[in-house]
Amino acid sequence: MKVKDLKKHAMTAISFLIPIVVASGFLLVIGNFGSGENITDFGKSFSIFDAFSTMGIMGLTLLPMIVSTGIAYSIADKPGIAPGIIVGLVANGVGAGFIGGFIGGYIAGYITKLLVKHIRVPSWAEGLLPTLIIPLLASAASGLIMFYIIGLPVKGLTQLLTAYLKSLDSQSKFIYGMIIGIFASIDYGGAINKVVFAFALALFYEGIKEPITVLILASMVTPIGMTMAYFISKAVKKNIYLKTEVETLKSAFPMGLCQITEGCLPIVMNDIIRCVISTGIGGAIGGGFSMLFGCNAGIPAGGLFILPTMSAAKAGYFILSLIIGSLATAISLIILKKPVDIDADLDEYEVEEADIDMDSIKIN
Repeated sequence: MKVKDLKKHAMTAISFLIPIVVASGFLLVIGNFGSGENITDFGKSFSIFDAFSTMGIMGLTLLPMIVSTGIAYSIADKPGIAPGIIVGLVANGVGAGFIGGFIGGYIAGYITKLLVKHIRVPSWAEGLLPTLIIPLLASAASGLIMFYIIGLPVKGLTQLLTAYLKSLDSQSKFIYGMIIGIFASIDYGGAINKVVFAFALALFYEGIKEPITVLILASMVTPIGMTMAYFISKAVKKNIYLKTEVETLKSAFPMGLCQITEGCLPIVMNDIIRCVISTGIGGAIGGGFSMLFGCNAGIPAGGLFILPTMSAAKAGYFILSLIIGSLATAISLIILKKPVDIDADLDEYEVEEADIDMDSIKIN
């Protein structure tokens, strides 16, 4: 068992998780637009907005099961699906939440993989092995481990973490917001962002919504900040983008409003060091203010669509934090990036960048 394998399984699960989180979140947003409520009695009449809200809540409630199933499937392939589902549902039931589901996925996956490798049955029972014997034994073993060994300690740890975060003072909140903002804004939807997402989502599941809101904001700061930098650079007469990069902004900006950062990657890859520094600064400042103001999105993804899930005051603070963080990114880009000829060829620009003498950089 290697660390890189553990990471790979987690990334696989999160890649499965994100579309479900986004879909459930948007269903909840649609329901909120019509003041929809969670349906508890399906025998009574309910509106379509109630249905949307209920679907969204159902999806978000099952996140421990989804992440455990994704991890178990990544480890043990199809035989891991049933134990992954069972252990995730048990984690949900005992109150271990998202963290319990995350740990349970590894337990279910490796138990299943061990059973597949070592169990041998007579030829007449081979047909029962993948459909009955392996799922039953793996589900029973991983479920009992969650019930009697893992579940309650994880629940207690989660409660301690929740109480600690709720007790933070203003300075500490700002620092935590900066940390989340940096990590969420320097790899543009990559592995670091996904790890932060998993951590923030675990807290969101426990009712602490500020960290996931910081992540949403930091993911938007990059495209909005880069767009701001274009207009400010025109005002100060310092071209920092090639024509191809300006064209990229035309799609990256609207994507950014929906929390899709990847549209900025062509610009980032042309000048990666300066872009990472600039977006990290903007993510840190915007994230710090968002955490300080207590911005608390009611859904774990969605860009500007999260605004209806917050109070008017919190939504206003979120917009203010987003503007501050984006402006910080824009100013950093204008200061750090070299002037370019907007009509220059990209290859010509890359040759110029390649001429930098790295030997002149010394660390004492």
